[in-house]
Amino acid sequence: MLNLPNILTISRIFVIPIVLVLIVFDDAWARWTACGLFTAAGITDFFDGYLARRSNMVSALGRFLDPIADKLLVVAVLFMVVALPGRVNEWSLFPALVILLREIMVSGLREFLAELRVGVPVSKLAKVKTTVQMIALGFLIVGDAGPDAIPAKFIGEIGIWVAAVITLITGYDYLRAGLKHMAGDAKA
Repeated sequence: MLNLPNILTISRIFVIPIVLVLIVFDDAWARWTACGLFTAAGITDFFDGYLARRSNMVSALGRFLDPIADKLLVVAVLFMVVALPGRVNEWSLFPALVILLREIMVSGLREFLAELRVGVPVSKLAKVKTTVQMIALGFLIVGDAGPDAIPAKFIGEIGIWVAAVITLITGYDYLRAGLKHMAGDAKA
């Protein structure tokens, strides 16, 4: 149960409070350290699944924890960045809300479909969405502590809007797939 892929997933969960505390500090070193830890956690998202499949170490624990770890990391950092004054403009609350609501909807949908023994595979576009979210959040963590030549806050804000659009598309795709099963269940 505690194989390398699962350890990577669990480490992603354990790093969240450290990243959040560092984001609160308004020092460049804290922001860059938070960004580094967040980036490392994001990289483990790729490697835990890759290693599990490649080494035939796919486990029930890993299948359960991996999506939870992803959502906890993204939502916690997104909340923190949006909540702190001056880190993002007030309009960035809207894409953050879209992302949060989609995650809740998809989680509920997956739970419902699991009762029907219907799996919902992660689409390639959903993986792109997660990647865009992670990159955008990395820029937002650094924010104004970045070099003057790189408008990190602006890049992060644009990225979070792009992620929200992809989030809407993938959320609709999951909802449409779920509604087919709900409609089929109602006919039975």
